Amino acid sequence: MNFIYDMLGIPFGFVLKLIFDTVGNYGAALILFTLFARLLMLPTSLTQQKGTAKTQRLQPKIRKIQEKYKGDNRRIQEETQALYQREGHNPLNAGCLPMLIQMPIIFGLVAVIYKPLTYALEINDKDIAALTGIIAEVFPKLAKGRTIELTVIENIGMIKALIARAAEILGSNAGASNTIINEVFGLAGEEAVKLSAESITKISGWLKEISPASIQNITNFNFRFLGMELGKVPNKGKFDELWLIPILSGVTSLMSGVFTWFKQRQTNPEMAKNPTMGCMTFGMPLFSVYFTFLFPVGIGIYWIASNIFAFIQTVVISFTHSPQKMTAKLMIEETIQRRSREENLKRVASMKDK
Repeated sequence: MNFIYDMLGIPFGFVLKLIFDTVGNYGAALILFTLFARLLMLPTSLTQQKGTAKTQRLQPKIRKIQEKYKGDNRRIQEETQALYQREGHNPLNAGCLPMLIQMPIIFGLVAVIYKPLTYALEINDKDIAALTGIIAEVFPKLAKGRTIELTVIENIGMIKALIARAAEILGSNAGASNTIINEVFGLAGEEAVKLSAESITKISGWLKEISPASIQNITNFNFRFLGMELGKVPNKGKFDELWLIPILSGVTSLMSGVFTWFKQRQTNPEMAKNPTMGCMTFGMPLFSVYFTFLFPVGIGIYWIASNIFAFIQTVVISFTHSPQKMTAKLMIEETIQRRSREENLKRVASMKDK
């Protein structure tokens, strides 16, 4: 799974880095990246609207199939699929496609958020290995975790102080070196580290390898937005300012869902009465809240911005490409195609007669 995150992180990290270099704020860069992503998905949103219009137009035929083969679900499914094939309609275009396309973007952003040293600051591999190596020795539980680069950013002041005392650490015995390391990181009691002489030698070597430019870049890096650390994950068991992210995520998702449901009531009342529609309207906001409790604040900001841009996009499309307009356009296109087929058949028939 980490391989997939990293592979998707490369292109998205490149785009996000360009935006970040332009605006100079990582949170603002995430919002602009979201706008960029939504614009990329605009064609799929139009396809979805067209698919919804076609599904709506086919509803009378689908109801006839359901009435004709009532009780025979297998036959209903077969006949419905046959209808879709005759009409050249893919029901996925009416609902699932935009969400499926959005998932790789989210996976890519997860990698970018968890690895700001790699993607945002482009710190060289040697320095990243040294910095994460130090953190892994001092905080062994993070050695294999995805948040290790975020911990480097949080502790960059301590690492900087440790670099200043590198010679002192190397020239001391293991006990004195551990005292210095615990003092610098503010560790005491059960949290205090008791590193071996081998680990201390490793740390001393890494401290000498890290370039001052990398330390300065990380020190100057602002990984906060609206007072929140973008790498922090909201804690379900502790109410604090980070809860704003799941709350806004749920509210913006509900806003979009209610508007869509309201438009369905106007254009397709039967679809609006469907329990699945109600489940999506109120289920997605709950999922959004749960989802943003699992990932860092940076992902939550993307999710909220995406919901807001999707809402604006839905409102605009509902007026410029309303189901009524799309249905009328589909009927015209289908009439033209039918006449074209009829003319071709006549042409073939006349050629046979000759």
